[in-house]
Amino acid sequence: MRDCKRVFILGSTGSIGRNTLKVIEQFPERFKVVGLVAGRNREALQLQTEKFGPERSVLVAEEGLKAVKRALEEVEFDVAVCAITGSAGILPTYWAALKGARLALANKESLVCAGRFITEAAREIIPVDSEHSAIFQCLVGEKQREVEEIILTASGGPFREREDLESVTPQEALKHPNWKMGPKVTVDSATLMNKGLEVIEAFWLFKLPPERIKVVVHPQSVVHSLVRFTDQSVKAQLGVPDMRVPIAYALSFPERLPLGEELKLNLVGQKLEFYEPDTERFPCLKLAYRALEEGYPYPIILNAADEVAVELFLEGKIAFTKIPRLIEKTLESSNFKEPASVEEVVQIDKRARELARQVAKWL
Repeated sequence: MRDCKRVFILGSTGSIGRNTLKVIEQFPERFKVVGLVAGRNREALQLQTEKFGPERSVLVAEEGLKAVKRALEEVEFDVAVCAITGSAGILPTYWAALKGARLALANKESLVCAGRFITEAAREIIPVDSEHSAIFQCLVGEKQREVEEIILTASGGPFREREDLESVTPQEALKHPNWKMGPKVTVDSATLMNKGLEVIEAFWLFKLPPERIKVVVHPQSVVHSLVRFTDQSVKAQLGVPDMRVPIAYALSFPERLPLGEELKLNLVGQKLEFYEPDTERFPCLKLAYRALEEGYPYPIILNAADEVAVELFLEGKIAFTKIPRLIEKTLESSNFKEPASVEEVVQIDKRARELARQVAKWL
């Protein structure tokens, strides 16, 4: 099968990983799974291994990161789907980039924390986040100098119209109105931090200054993002809110796969609304812009503090409204130097987490 792409999936048992396997299963003549990496879910990984027969499968909780690095070095692949949640995906994404394969990138934290190193190492990055995939698609065939701004859309999460945010429970925060995602990204969507991290990711992917990366709230999640050009025309990418669409695009680019009627968007009767984000009620977005403008190491600290804050919120140890407060205080309390390598990024991430846990005791 000359045109069959070999795919290595980092984070195979998570939401993106499972959807990637659904796409591959739909097109067995186009893709072959050669590697699977999962964090802790041994049972799910075993079932995937039995079904898809990869050359290598790694359970990080038992075998460690060194086994992941070895597998990436020893297995030949054309596409690495980078879908490990959080900063745990930084090193595996970087190692995959060094291999020279296409990165189908769903781990935004890799670029938030180590964008400089990963973009320098990578031969090709095709974003999987629906917003960045939309922008990428809108830019195909366009000239960079003619781009005025990119516009990321945000659903606004489940609390866009809720006044009392102090009493939000983890169970409520995990009920996203449009998307089915993992717990971390779902809470980030509720706080608008997900959009803040996407702004930083867009900075590295599309090489535009922060002031030309905009955010609008679009509750319907039908327009996935937009690009405004210098002649003031605007291109948008629309589709149903299903991650199989951007995953398939990243796997098959520059071709498109016939995904079927199930994912067809019905335009009749569609209502499309757009609003300014409320950064007073949801200050995480503003904090992300601040970290991006201040530069390294602040995006690393921002992400580390957010991961700690979300974890504490889901454990019932801090209130929903304390998430941005914890992040802001950690940023203000930090005193780290700019990293000179990916390994230093990981060290700063570790120390920033420790700092965030200390800050949490003061809130």
